[in-house]
Amino acid sequence: MCTDLELTLKKLAAVTALGIAAVAATSATAQVAPAVAEAAAYTGLHAAAYQGDAAKITRLAATGAKPNARDGNGRTPVHVATFARQRDALRALVKAGADIHLLDKDRYDGVTIASVADDEETLKVLLASGASARLMTSRYDGTALIAAAHLGHDGVVRQLIAAGAPLDHVNNLHWTAAIEAVVLGDGGPRHQQTLQALIDAGANLQLADRSGNTPLQLARSRGYAEMVKMLQRAGAR
Repeated sequence: MCTDLELTLKKLAAVTALGIAAVAATSATAQVAPAVAEAAAYTGLHAAAYQGDAAKITRLAATGAKPNARDGNGRTPVHVATFARQRDALRALVKAGADIHLLDKDRYDGVTIASVADDEETLKVLLASGASARLMTSRYDGTALIAAAHLGHDGVVRQLIAAGAPLDHVNNLHWTAAIEAVVLGDGGPRHQQTLQALIDAGANLQLADRSGNTPLQLARSRGYAEMVKMLQRAGAR
């Protein structure tokens, strides 16, 4: 039989788990891709971007179409092409003078959109076209690296690190990429590989969350034995 104290602790643990799950669900779904009906109503560069019609993008730009025009959700053709994984369209938009660093209404850029989608090929195109991995994005004042680490997108994480993403940026939840890889991860292989990439790149493993918990302490509290070993090998405390 549980004591009153044990019951209280169990309730607190359940509430904490639900809160973390809610944050995870929100941050993973905060980006809004064009709905089918919305995309069907697109005209001009937005339509060409969604359809991947690079030749039409070039023609429209040559006749004065604005490459940074926005739809009702603040998406530019670059955002639309990224959501639709239309890489030739992205290249054509960049050649037409599109600004690949603009944020949509929800404060996402193409790099963060591709990173959350685990779309490594589109991310490569964006980075090769001059897109920055250093922007602050989302309502959480985070980065593409934090978003990718949260989701365990290890290949994306390695690309972003190579592109100079800030390793130790702290978002407004007071979490770094290393913390999110643990606290919002499942402790499985991809989150382990994500954490290892951050460790190898020199991420600061002593930065703590608002409660003073480091990645190592968080990994221990969740029973993520492999992550604990990785962090200990790296000298984390």
